[in-house]
Amino acid sequence: MRRKDFFSRTRAQCRGLALLLVVCTPASASAETLRVAKAAQQEFAFAVLDVGIRQGYFAKQGLEIEGGMEFGGSPQLQQAMAAGSVDIGLGSGTDLAYVVKGAPVKAVAAMAGPPLGLVIAVKVDGPIKTIADLKGRSIGVSGAASLTAWLTRELSRQQGWSTNGISVDYTGSVSARWAALKVNQIDGTAVGVGSALQAEQRGLARITLNFGDYVKAFHVHAIFATNNLIERKPETVRAFLRGWFDTITFMRANKSETVKFVQESMHVDAEIASRTYDITMPELSLDGRFDAAALATLARSFVELKILPAEPDMSNLYTEVFLPAKK
Repeated sequence: MRRKDFFSRTRAQCRGLALLLVVCTPASASAETLRVAKAAQQEFAFAVLDVGIRQGYFAKQGLEIEGGMEFGGSPQLQQAMAAGSVDIGLGSGTDLAYVVKGAPVKAVAAMAGPPLGLVIAVKVDGPIKTIADLKGRSIGVSGAASLTAWLTRELSRQQGWSTNGISVDYTGSVSARWAALKVNQIDGTAVGVGSALQAEQRGLARITLNFGDYVKAFHVHAIFATNNLIERKPETVRAFLRGWFDTITFMRANKSETVKFVQESMHVDAEIASRTYDITMPELSLDGRFDAAALATLARSFVELKILPAEPDMSNLYTEVFLPAKK
């Protein structure tokens, strides 16, 4: 074989091998890393992230999710996003107020509607049996500007007792609220449904109402992206949201598999995970679009919580341009 023919054949074979490697290389080898964080632990809505990772819905969009970060509340999450250590944040609808205050983020999807994952729990052997029994009673909440505080006052207002008809006690963390209830420092506590179900299971408390049954026009959770990510990688935001809503579709159609993932994510047993699924799954949005009435309620809450001096123009705080097209 002539030397020239040998090298020509060798180059052709190398080109063929290179093409084969490109075709056969797994998509994960070129997956883009996206840092996603949760504002809180043991939140059913945030467990969607874990399900999507385990089921491969984000990987199918070419994303590798760094999703191990969990914060002790929205302020810490927003600080991390402002510092550039988080790209996507899973937070509360009330976090839209941070955008008004200058946080370098924007809401890119309405994650959930009415607050079905938040309840009021009372002592099993206590005097509170119905919603009417809450009048004049003290309910423990996380803080003065917290969502649990606003929901408790809104419930009181709806019952015709004014916003002060139920006494709001700024008790602090979930564990502190349970401790206060145990020693009768408060009459009840506003907590997540998972925590309340665990207390019920141990015979320590009883759920007396679900806030989602009373505050219907609301966005209890939202997905936020940093302005930097939005400006530099808009297609990455779109890819994440496609993976997110594909996961929601899977969760709605596959309860048993979802419950297994939720058990691990929320660190609860199968019974609690199953009951939490039944109660909370309906709040999760299938398309991420924002509702005008819910946004109006949020704007009012900002003023009533004294987070903002006046209701903002909510249209400047979110965008729907990255959401998947309606089917």
